[in-house]
Amino acid sequence: MKETKNWTLSCASGILIILLCFNILAWMAVNDLSRAGFLEVIFFDVGQGEAIFIKSPHNHQVLIDGGPDKTILERIGKEMPFWDRTIDLIILSHPSADHLTGLLKVLERYEVERVLWTGIEVDTFTYQEWLRLINQEGAEIFIAQAGQRIKLGPKVFLDVLNPSENLKGQKIKRGRAVNNTSIVARLVHNQNSFLLTADIERQVERELKDRKDLGSEVLKIAHHGSRTSSSLEFIENVSPEIAIISVGKGNRHNHPHQEVLERLEKFDIKILRTDLDGDIKISSDGERLKTRSRYGVSYF
Repeated sequence: MKETKNWTLSCASGILIILLCFNILAWMAVNDLSRAGFLEVIFFDVGQGEAIFIKSPHNHQVLIDGGPDKTILERIGKEMPFWDRTIDLIILSHPSADHLTGLLKVLERYEVERVLWTGIEVDTFTYQEWLRLINQEGAEIFIAQAGQRIKLGPKVFLDVLNPSENLKGQKIKRGRAVNNTSIVARLVHNQNSFLLTADIERQVERELKDRKDLGSEVLKIAHHGSRTSSSLEFIENVSPEIAIISVGKGNRHNHPHQEVLERLEKFDIKILRTDLDGDIKISSDGERLKTRSRYGVSYF
């Protein structure tokens, strides 16, 4: 009798576990269906650095930069199913440590199918590790240049606006010279658009200002809100409704600078900051935007 009872309890436990698994799978399926037709762009809170995750309506996954440390692994883990260990495309905007370091951790943890970067050469340890890991990964490697279009599905694409020429093999010193090699990309989903500016400064902003395709509803503010970027003329040309600032709390650079905040306020632009708002998720149905952060939801 005792053995029969134990067997019954074991069967009951097994059935409960199976039902629980089915419930989890059903919940995940419903969650996936709720996102169908939506583009999601997540500006991760990775401290004083930058990392942007894009999920297309057709489940393409793109990671732009990885922040200054391994925080990116935790952030991505919340956005990708636990069984998914593949990322379609990694974009390294430029090889500064606060954009690059986290990507090294991603390359070690995930299978990456494609890599887009500028191919410039800098003399740092993180850069050498980057070269080693992307060569080891066996991913398709592309060198960024203005005019390229990356298709993420019908009516969803990334246009590369900077650098203006192929920079592969060019040796660049640290600082502003590296910042101005940054990949600038414009993400479009039907009528919605995002301008992603990495760390460009005013020199590149002036070069871009006459482009007819610069206007975007969402502007990722360049260089963490530094006063060397986000000129009044550039902001006016982009004419965004929302400005995103990727920045760390109490950083030694005093980012974002007050002058930049005042320029944005002059145009009555909604400002969201990762140091204050945490991860910032913007969903697009192709016509309307929804922003979500730790302080609530807004529609645009």
